[in-house]
Parts: sequence; C-alpha cells; structure tokens
Amino acid sequence: MAKLWGGRFKKETDKDFFNFNKSIYYDYKLVKYDLYHSLIHIGALESKGILDDREYKKLYKVLKEILKEVKKEKFKPDFTVEDIHTDIQKRVEKKLPKISSKLHTFRSRNEQIAFDEECFCFEESQLILNLLSQFKRSLIFLKEKYKSLPFVGYTHLQRAQVISFSNYIDGFVEMFSQDIERFKNFSSNLRVYIGCGAISGTLLKKEDYKKSLKGFLRINPHLGKKIKFSSCIDKISSRDFVIEFLSILSILQMHLSRLSEDFIIFSTQEFLFFDLPEEFCTGSSLLAHKKNPDFLELVRGYTSMIYGNLISLLTLFKGLPLTYNKDMQLDKISLFSSVEIIKEELKIMIKFIKKIRINKEKVRKSLEDDSLYAPLLVEILVNKGVPFKEAHTMVGKLIRYIFEKKIKLRELPASILNKLIPPLSKTEVKRIIRRPS
Repeated sequence: MAKLWGGRFKKETDKDFFNFNKSIYYDYKLVKYDLYHSLIHIGALESKGILDDREYKKLYKVLKEILKEVKKEKFKPDFTVEDIHTDIQKRVEKKLPKISSKLHTFRSRNEQIAFDEECFCFEESQLILNLLSQFKRSLIFLKEKYKSLPFVGYTHLQRAQVISFSNYIDGFVEMFSQDIERFKNFSSNLRVYIGCGAISGTLLKKEDYKKSLKGFLRINPHLGKKIKFSSCIDKISSRDFVIEFLSILSILQMHLSRLSEDFIIFSTQEFLFFDLPEEFCTGSSLLAHKKNPDFLELVRGYTSMIYGNLISLLTLFKGLPLTYNKDMQLDKISLFSSVEIIKEELKIMIKFIKKIRINKEKVRKSLEDDSLYAPLLVEILVNKGVPFKEAHTMVGKLIRYIFEKKIKLRELPASILNKLIPPLSKTEVKRIIRRPS
C-alpha cells in the first residue's frame, strides 16, 4: 500500500510532486492523536456492524501496541510515506493484511487532521499553562527576595517616580496572570470533534460513537471529556482554534519580550541594576570583557517568528473556499513552531528569573535624583489645599531651578524654597526626599 487513495488515477504520481505534497516530515508529531482517532473510529465501525467483534479486538490490539511505542518514545516515523495517517495504516496492514482494509471505512483525513490538531492544541495548552504557572512563581520568588527594596519607575524611559521593586515585578506578574486566564479559557472552551467525514458526516452516527467514546475515557479521561460528535462543515474547513491558540501564544510572547527588554536595559553598564546569571549569558569571541544577555535577546528575537506564525495562518485562511483545501496542510508548521519556541523559553525562564541578583547600591544611587519626588510634592501640596494645576506649576518651577543651579533639593536654602513653594517648609521637604533605606 503506497497511499490511502488512487483508484481513480492511472498514472504514477510525479516523484518531485510526491515529496512536495508530503506532510509526514512534520505531521508525525500528531501520531498519538491519530491513534486515538483510530481507536474511537473502530468502535463506531463495530457498533455499525462493519467490524465483527474478532476484527475489532485485533485492530484494537495492534493500535494499542503502536500507541505504546509512541508513549515510550520508540515510534520512528516512516518518512517515505505521504502522511502520518498513511504511516499508521501501513503499520496496521503489515500485521493485519486483510482486516486493515476496513480501518479507513467511512473516514477522511480531512476529519482526522482536524481531530488531531484539536487534541494537540488542548494538551499543549495544558503543558504551557503548567510552565507559565511555574514561571509566575519564579517572578514572585524574585519579588519576595527584594520586597523591601525601593525602585525607580520609568515612563518614556525617563525617571518618573519612586516605586517599590515589588510593585515593579507585580506589573509583569499581572501580565502573565492574564495569560494564564487566556489559556484556561481556551482549553475550557475547546472542543474536539469526531464524525465529520470528508465534509459533513457519513453513515456513522452519534449512537455509533457512543460506546467507543465512553471506552476512550479510560484511555485519556481528561481529553475524552472534550470529544463531541459532529457532522458540521465548519469543523472540516476551519482552523479558528489554531489561530486563537497562536494569538494567545503571541500575546504571551509579547509579554516575555517586554520583560526581556527591561531586564536587558537594566543589566547594561549604564544602569547595572540587574546582574544576570552567567549560566544564561555568553561572552564575545573578540571582546574578552563582555557578558552578553543572549537568552533574553533570543526571546526578544523569537517574537518575530511567533508573530509571523500567527500572520501566516491568518493570511493562509483569508480566501479559502469551503470546505477542506490542501493549503490547510501548512498550518501545522506554524503551530508546531510557536508551541516549541514558547515551551523552551518558559522552561529556561523559570530557572533564569530565580538567579537574577539586584544591585541594591546602584538602585539606591539612582534614587538620589530629587526630581523623582516631584509627584509626591504635588500630592502633599494638594492635600494642603493647593489646586492641582497650581501645585503642578510650583513643583515644575522648583525642579527646573535645582537643575539650572545644579543643586540638590535638600540643600536648597529655606528662603528660596519658601519663595518657590510657600506652603512647604524645608523640614517637610527633607523628610519627603530622604534617601530610601
């Protein structure tokens, strides 16, 4: 058996086209889910009377043997065949030459691949959710380690006001908390459909699948609860769930990239706030003194690929007529790529974050910038009854004065201070801008 189709054709498939048309090079990653589909499908065939009990048991045994190979990571795909569906069929045929011809009864690869990808997205979303939760805990670990440390808050990459380091890290914790909720909602709402056939169903009906779906719950109870019977054209022609998954991955990647950018900046000689762990940095082949934040730079760089994968699928589907089209075969390349990148990044990030050290002295030195206390001065004036606009103007003139005179606010003579901000005494100002401990 060379392929699952061909009776209508007389000529041999062109070799170059055959290789161009093949998807086994990447869809082999779906082998587990394709075996799940086969195990459920043969149960429906038995219920319909197409397989007798003996045939069903033999097919079930062979399929479970292949699944066992997969779970033990001993499965080696046959890259000479067209796709993973053909690979499995060929293996069954080798052990059960006669019965294997019934395996593909009332079944289309259109349905199989949609089923496989739905299963893949569901299980991978669970794995990523677990990694993301661990990563969030790493951030909280870093936050707690330096929870009493004051920090500088920036807007426009300019010093804005004094915040706490805990407050700074909380900004990222909240970002990734929202990502966790997105993954939870995605996996909760995702459904895995079976019974679609090539377009809108076959002679196999919901009642035919009922027994086998119940049996599948013993194989994979978590995934089994997601599987629903369907004969909907939309399930064959759509990959909206993949696009949604890639969209969530893209938002997560954006947050990872923003964190990376911040940490890269704060680790530069111009800041030296962060000392990044050496295990995740590299040196220069020419400049002996360099310690480069390569991990963070790669995370930032991979963002272009994650975004590109999402745009690739949106573009792929923008003009496809109903239902299945071969263009859709290419969606797996983008899907697998984004999933693998995100998982590897998170695995490393979990370790990386915990090993970051904060240079407290450098942070405290930056807090000697008196302009950082301008927002607090405005707030105190407002609390004293000064209109906000007036308070804002007063403090603005005060900051301009100390910049022009190159003098510290705490060193400003009381006479000048009283002239610029009458409501505040020098004692109050010193108390406000005392160096954080």
